[in-house]
Amino acid sequence: MASPESQAYLQMLRETPAFGRDGFDFEGLRLGMATRREPADPTVRCHPGELGGVPGEWVLTPTADPDVRLLYLHGGGFVSGAGAYYLPLGGHLSAAAGCAVFLADYRLAPEHPFPAGLEDCIRAHQALTDTGPGGPAPATATFIAGDSAGGGLTLSTLLALRDRGLPLPCGAIALSPFADLTLSGKSLVSQAEADPIMHPNCLPGFVSRYIGDGDVRDPLASPVFGDYTGLPPLLIQVGEHEIILDDSLAVAARARADGVEVTLEVWEGMFHVFQSHEPLLPEAREAIEHMAAFMRGQQEPGPS
Repeated sequence: MASPESQAYLQMLRETPAFGRDGFDFEGLRLGMATRREPADPTVRCHPGELGGVPGEWVLTPTADPDVRLLYLHGGGFVSGAGAYYLPLGGHLSAAAGCAVFLADYRLAPEHPFPAGLEDCIRAHQALTDTGPGGPAPATATFIAGDSAGGGLTLSTLLALRDRGLPLPCGAIALSPFADLTLSGKSLVSQAEADPIMHPNCLPGFVSRYIGDGDVRDPLASPVFGDYTGLPPLLIQVGEHEIILDDSLAVAARARADGVEVTLEVWEGMFHVFQSHEPLLPEAREAIEHMAAFMRGQQEPGPS
């Protein structure tokens, strides 16, 4: 059962119509998702940077190891969002996992449709292997994480890195990944009235702006259709009350069938990307600790 704090927060969220119920407010979405949210912890250091020509922001806590690096890909339906909106979450992840976090500002559709944003994510991870918050330096471990559209891009980036023979991260974390642009999940119906964040009516607007002349069944656009053979371990977290819940379930099943180590967490009573809401709910704090434990686990030496 969800904590009392989360139940009260969920009720508060439901007092406002979910995005898309009353139309697709593109400009309003962009404006809101571009908000800069500073970390509450004054010890968190944030400074601009770039990786492979992709702008973004480094986030580090005093105890973070700058050679353990997490590339974080923000949400926003592929058409909105910015790393600055995720500075608090970046700070929480840096503190919990002891890593440097790079919040990438990949190109957005419709100005830059698929696969422009994906290409940015690929380049950013390539650069992450030998560039840290202080400049050129080899990484001891890299990870990729993202939420919603960024969760989908996390999976697509893994597929593309493998297909191109490029270095893979030690592991990846997908939070509520938007991974099926065919919009075939049954949760689009079953959770339509339960999801306080997104209404199913908004999803075609994201897809049409993002896909351009591409194919929605392309695994690099809809990683639910990908072949996950040879990919590193995955942690997938998703809330119970999400219209794209089935995206996570389908990806987990597909990756497991392809031999990938998958940890799937469906959080009872939770909503879309609950980990990013401030101040952190009890479940969000626990989920972030799970992410940190996952990252530590992939760095531990295996049996000799």
